[in-house]
Amino acid sequence: QVQLVESGGGLVQPGGSLSLSCAASRSISSISSMYVLGWHRQAPGKERDWVAAIASNGRTDYEDSVKGRFTISAANATDAVNLQMNKLKPEDTAMYYCQANVGGNVYWGQGTQVTVSS
Repeated sequence: QVQLVESGGGLVQPGGSLSLSCAASRSISSISSMYVLGWHRQAPGKERDWVAAIASNGRTDYEDSVKGRFTISAANATDAVNLQMNKLKPEDTAMYYCQANVGGNVYWGQGTQVTVSS
């Protein structure tokens, strides 16, 4: 079992930056050498959408609208996954969730709110 806790959300003006962090209760790589860590977001009245992912081989992928603005990274022997968000836009406003796909299971955090508004 893995618990994920997100932090770092808040209110920021358009063009600003935020750094989200997701702390895991145990090292993801201690469960399996193969895993995918990711961030998803859900705006009010909309479905939860995938934003970015990092795999155990180091490969990263991004949803088209965040490419060049967001950077995903795994830290501390994969007990944390971060999302650096730059050049934020009002349409980035959403609840952001981290996800760990490891050992045949999918784990979710509770989410952290990001609001981009002037």
